[in-house]
Amino acid sequence: MSSVTPVPADARPVQAPSRSAVVKAYIALTKPRIIELLLVTTVPAMLLAERGIPSPWLVLTTLFGGTMAAGSANALNCVVDADIDALMKRTKQRPLAQHVVPKRNALIFGVVLGVFSFAWLWATTNLLAAAMAVGAILFYVLVYTMILKRRTSQNIVWGGAAGCMPVVIGWSAVTGDVGWPAWVMFGVIFFWTPPHFWALAMKFRDDYAAAGVPMLPVVATPRQVARQIVIYSWVMVAWTLLLIPATGWVYLAFSLLAGLWFLIYAHKLYNAVRRDEPSNPMKLFHLSNSYLTLVFVALAVDSALALPVAGWPF
Repeated sequence: MSSVTPVPADARPVQAPSRSAVVKAYIALTKPRIIELLLVTTVPAMLLAERGIPSPWLVLTTLFGGTMAAGSANALNCVVDADIDALMKRTKQRPLAQHVVPKRNALIFGVVLGVFSFAWLWATTNLLAAAMAVGAILFYVLVYTMILKRRTSQNIVWGGAAGCMPVVIGWSAVTGDVGWPAWVMFGVIFFWTPPHFWALAMKFRDDYAAAGVPMLPVVATPRQVARQIVIYSWVMVAWTLLLIPATGWVYLAFSLLAGLWFLIYAHKLYNAVRRDEPSNPMKLFHLSNSYLTLVFVALAVDSALALPVAGWPF
């Protein structure tokens, strides 16, 4: 009897991914979960700029253009970070790490989304909003991803500025300029980003270390990281109060309560780390998402009701 020599697994033809798998991969390149959080902050900014409810068409067009811009930045981020994504357990399932989408195609996809977002926002809102969307894309890709991320532990602090732009874009889409409340909202997200991301990085410290990315938890002790989280948390909560002169009772109440809630958890994490007790930084990470959503939803409701605090000139 003749024997059949088995074909080595690595020599067998690789089955091409299905069309639905490829479509899902392109969607995954845009990181939809991150986009959701960005959009949560855009609508309240537009309501505050209008001091009421803006045109539904303007809201929808701004959200659509903002989604395309954020998707562009995230896709281009995946292109640049394809090498380290393949090394990290948290990101090794991303499309480029799994070779579901060719790198060249992902690059073209990201650029097309960016160009389209600029053209769309310019046509449906104004040039200022469109230009700031492109500026956010360029800052996220060129400054954060290509320069800061692999060189400094302060990468997420300064690089996170790109994620603060949706509130400024939303404001400018309504007014055609950028008022001081827009920059205060920018600051809220700016100071929120380090506690949010460092809590995640504490959990996945080994991932970042293996990929050679100097996130703060990689280069600092857990106690130092937890202390920085507490400091930024206090600044963030204090910063939210700067919006009070432009808002009313609803925002005042919820910003204070949500801020207290966040600070309690930040201090719990720090105390556990300081005492060398078991800690779960992911609790703070998930809480941070809920906190930001709650504060901006309260801002949206407050703006829609337009009930200023008595005696304030807004």
